[in-house]
This record gives sequence, structure tokens and C-alpha cells, in this order.
Amino acid sequence: MNYRRMKAVTHKEFLHILRDPRSLYLALATPVLLLLLFGYALSLDVDKVPTVIHDLDRSAESRELIQRFRGSTYFQIVEAANTPAEVNRAIDRNRALIGLEIPPGFGGDLKAGREAAVQLLLDGSDANTANIALGYAQGLVTLYAAELRSLARERFGAPEVKGVEARIRVIFNSDLKSRNYIVPGLIAVILMIIAAILTSLCIAREWENGTMEQLLSTPLRPVELLLGKLAAYFTVGMVDMVIAILTGVFLFEVPLRGSVLLLMATSAIFCFGALCWGIMLSAATRNQLIAYQLSMVTSFLPAFLLSGFIYSIDNMPSVIQAVTYIVPARYFVTILKGIFLKGVGWQILWLEIGAMTLYGAVVFVFAMRRMRQKVA
Repeated sequence: MNYRRMKAVTHKEFLHILRDPRSLYLALATPVLLLLLFGYALSLDVDKVPTVIHDLDRSAESRELIQRFRGSTYFQIVEAANTPAEVNRAIDRNRALIGLEIPPGFGGDLKAGREAAVQLLLDGSDANTANIALGYAQGLVTLYAAELRSLARERFGAPEVKGVEARIRVIFNSDLKSRNYIVPGLIAVILMIIAAILTSLCIAREWENGTMEQLLSTPLRPVELLLGKLAAYFTVGMVDMVIAILTGVFLFEVPLRGSVLLLMATSAIFCFGALCWGIMLSAATRNQLIAYQLSMVTSFLPAFLLSGFIYSIDNMPSVIQAVTYIVPARYFVTILKGIFLKGVGWQILWLEIGAMTLYGAVVFVFAMRRMRQKVA
């Protein structure tokens, strides 16, 4: 392998990139645009749930319970209903997601130490949000009832019942912000898309423009052509990675608790594999449109759906779980979340790093074979 020839190919690719400033600006701006779009629009947080209240008890206890809902950041009381029909109507017309009905005798049952029940009506058309809102509402009601019973025991001298008290401490994402969970995974998806698209067009463009024949007439070897092109687009991909990390840390305030050096090293491994995949598709198709479409289907969709970025892999069918093992974004998402949120090092992430390294090596070999076939 001749270093001078490879350097000449890299210089040529940089000239191609710089001569098309619109594509360069788009490549550098895409990470920020996607992070802004998904980071703000895609949120798994459930708060300010529109709530309608129907109070049939009208006691001090029921009013206190309503005040608890009003003071919670998870609920927003939008309407006070006078009949059950009004509660159903508010939910049917999407004015409310949850309805709280307090029956007569609620306050008396609480003061007497009897079991007091309230009815919660939820709009189940959005099952995920409904389940989360139900958990918040049940927790709020249960806590309020426990406080009242404890107060009653103190006032009337009832024997204290010893029980188990759960003290919860959330680590790594103490505020339970979905943004801290989404942004690191989103960085992996963005880098996979950008890297695959950047290189999926380079070889196909050479064939369509007729410049590949000129390259083949030179002493340039396939490995030199491949590495030369990779070097240019690898630089652009790593710049995109730095932009995405800075945006996540300073704009979305995602904590970066781990090693920056390890983060950049693993990003380089992942970027190399994604670039090799794009070049392999480009060499196999010789058509920019087909190469672009294949790169989107084979990079964006697996990275978005099968990496654990949004959907938990453990909840997928066994067959799909097996497929995820060949998706490199799966390992990079785990690495990013480990470095960003947990601050763990290579001692914990060595398996994922090894899997990404193996993927990059295998794809590089396949890309090299495709290049040799085209040259031959």
C-alpha cells in the first residue's frame, strides 16, 4: 500500500466535499437539526395530564385530595364536572385524559379508618400515557390516604401498625427526564445515518460521472482507494459527532459523567464501521439513488427501531431480539448511555466495544471485496 497515493485520494475527496458547500453545510447541520427535532418533540415524560374532577363528597378530605392533584406537576385540572356524564364527555372530546370521581362518604370512611375508594377514569387510546398517568394518580391517592390514617391514629390513640417503608432512590437519572435517556441514543442514530449516507454516494457517484474509469487507469490499488475515501468522510463524521455531543451536553444539559477520551474512541470505531457499510453499498449498486435508498433502509430503520434507543429490546419477540445482535447501533447506544449517564469505563463496556470492532472489521473486508470486484 502506497501512502502517497492514498493521501492523494483523500485530498481529492476533500476537494469534492468543499466544492459542494451546500452538501457540506447540510452534513454538518443535520445532527443539530435532528437533535433539536427529536430532543424537543420526542418526549416520554408525562406531566400536566388534563384532569376532570367530580366531587360528590364535598368534604374537607375530598377538597384536600383535589388540592393535591392541583398542586402536582403531573396533573392539570381543566374542569370540575357536576355529573358522571360530564366526566365521560370531557374524556370523549379529548379535553381530559383522566377523570377523578370522589364518592359520597369518602371523608367519613377515611376518618373512621375504613377503606375509602375513589374512581379513576382514563382514556386508554394512548395506552402508554394512560398507564403512566394511572400510576401517578394511584400513588398520589395512596399517599394521601396513608397520611390521613396516620393522623387519625395520632389523634385518637389507635395502635400504630408497623410496616415496611420503601425509600426510593433513583440513580443515574435522578430527575427521570426522558431527555437524558433519548439524547445519547439519538446521537448513535444520527451518526449511523450521516456516516452511511455520506459514503453510500461516493463510489456510485464516481461510476455515474465516468471518473471511476480514470481512477482505474492509475496505479491506485483498491485498498488505497477505499482508505483514501474513508479518511475524508471519517473526518466529516467525527466533526458531526463532536457537534452532536456538544449540542447534547450544553443545549439539552445531558450529564456527561464518563471519559471523554473513551467516548471519542468508541465513536471513531462506530463511525468507521458505518462508513464502511456505506461504501460497500455504494460499490455494490453503482447508482446513487439506489445506494441512498439502501443506506436509509439499512441504517436508519435498524438504528431507530432495533437498537434499544426508544423501544426496549427485552420486550421484543425472541426472533427480533436475535436480529438486534447484528445491529451495530445496539452496542453504541449502550456505550453512550453508559458513558453519559453512568460514567462507566471500558471494564464494563468491553463486550460492546469488542462487538463494534468486530463489526467494523467484517464490513471493511466485505467493502474491500466489493471494491476489488468492481476494479476487476
